[in-house]
Order: sequence, then structure tokens, then C-alpha cells
Amino acid sequence: MSTPFTPAEARHAVELLASRSLIRLVTEIDDNGAIPPRRLAGTLPDLSTHQLRSASDTARAHGLVRIAPGSGLELTDGGMELADLYDAMARWARRHAVPAPVCEFSRRIRHVLDLLAPSLTTEHGDGLAPLSAVTGAGAAADLARPRTLLIQWLAANPQVARAFEPEPVA
Repeated sequence: MSTPFTPAEARHAVELLASRSLIRLVTEIDDNGAIPPRRLAGTLPDLSTHQLRSASDTARAHGLVRIAPGSGLELTDGGMELADLYDAMARWARRHAVPAPVCEFSRRIRHVLDLLAPSLTTEHGDGLAPLSAVTGAGAAADLARPRTLLIQWLAANPQVARAFEPEPVA
């Protein structure tokens, strides 16, 4: 499965998707439902006000969350699919004990995205062959599913690969 991403687009997509604050926001809403904007800081107390604002602005700008009247920030279809993608990546990382046998969920996602990034470019769209040297042949073969899911998600959400800064929402 080839991909239409340039190295810059792939790098931008990976950086955006690997953002710890975005991962926390998307997975929190996925696990527990909509978050009223005024309760965001209390729901995610490990994130600074700046991180929360940046994550919610970025998620809205990329169509991952929306503000639902009466309930707050909720995931869009693309946001729900991203949460499923994060889960698939974390399952792979746990199964193969990477980057460590015990680590934070967002760190696992970041590690998997870093492994997959080279295979997203038009220059390396041939797949996961180089990964077997890093992860072992079995782990590289297992990584084909998260890679396919990531490529499908990016194809359905091409705005994530485009480099632009979201406009702050008043």
C-alpha cells in the first residue's frame, strides 16, 4: 500500500498525532465522554493551561473534536477513529514491550508513530522491511496492521498532514 505523503507531510502528521496533550485529550473523551470546556483543566490536571488550549484548538482545527451544545468537547467520527488507531498502536507496543515493558500510553503511541514515519513517505512507501532490523521480523510483521490503519486514517483525514497553525478559537 503506497502513500502520497512527502517527508515533510509525514513528519508533520506524526508530530501532530504524537502530541502527548492531543493523545490525552482524544483518549480521555473516548474513554469517558464529552468534557465541558470549563472542566477540561480538572479532567486533565497533568496538562498545563497552554497544553490544554493547544490540544483543543488543534483537535478542533483538524476536525477531531467539536463543541456539542450542553455537553462540551466531543469526538467527531475522525476523532473516534483516531482513538481506535491509538488503541491499536498501544496494543502492538504492549505486546512487543516497546519502548519499555512498562511506560505511559502516550509514550507507546509516540514510539509506534516514530517507527512508522519512514514508511509513510512516497520514497519509502514499500512498507516495513527496514523495521525488521529495529524490531525483529515478527514485530515488524505485526506492525503491518497499525501501519495500514494509520495510512487509512490519514487518507480519510488528509488535513492532518498539511502544515498549518490553527487559529485560536475565542
